[in-house]
Amino acid sequence: METNTFYHDALVAKLPLMELLQVKSGEHILDLGCGNGNLTAQIAAAGATVLGIDSSEHMIEKAKAQYPSLPFVTVDATTFRRVQLFDAIFSNATIHWIQDAKALVEMMQAVLQVGGRVVAEFAAAGNVSIVMDAIYQVLKNYGYHTTNRHPWYWPTIGEYSQLLEQHQFRVLYTHHFDGVQPLPAEKTIRHWIESYAAYFFHDCAESDIEMMYNEIEAMTAPVLMQNDRWHINISRMRVVAIKE
Repeated sequence: METNTFYHDALVAKLPLMELLQVKSGEHILDLGCGNGNLTAQIAAAGATVLGIDSSEHMIEKAKAQYPSLPFVTVDATTFRRVQLFDAIFSNATIHWIQDAKALVEMMQAVLQVGGRVVAEFAAAGNVSIVMDAIYQVLKNYGYHTTNRHPWYWPTIGEYSQLLEQHQFRVLYTHHFDGVQPLPAEKTIRHWIESYAAYFFHDCAESDIEMMYNEIEAMTAPVLMQNDRWHINISRMRVVAIKE
């Protein structure tokens, strides 16, 4: 099946991200933001030579322990370079953590062969908007500024496609989708904030934080509490692009 035909099939949006990668035996593939190495191992099992990179030394140590036969490197993705070029770059749930999106795309352009592909999924514009709106409102209510607190990169399809095209990529496929995910049982929005968004409150008084968390939960519960379980609204983007 031709690549262009595959990525224009309406069913592609429902496929696991790994299937979009379409691994071919013998390919050299970079797993960008490999985490614990589970997906890296799946790529290797499909017949590719794969390298996993992540900025977290803890996660790289975990990946090495689980998959000692595979190569993993702790590195800042924006500065990563390699002489031997890759046939593809795969990235799941990582790109939104890297604020210097231009530097990251420059890295991808530098380490891919001409004709090489990027297959990625990451958080996009509108992600966790219900909680974000509540966080910003509560910060304002307590007299804290709201500028320069957002630690993520959540682009629109237009923004990210333009960035790729400016760096000699041809975008084959993009898809933006919204959804609602349940939090782990007995976990609340407070737990989610403490795990992923505590930075928003880094300069807040401890006495304020407790009350702010309570208010955020009260503000979001009517929408995010469903059937006695907390949920979170998500927005994700999938991209497939070819280096020209």
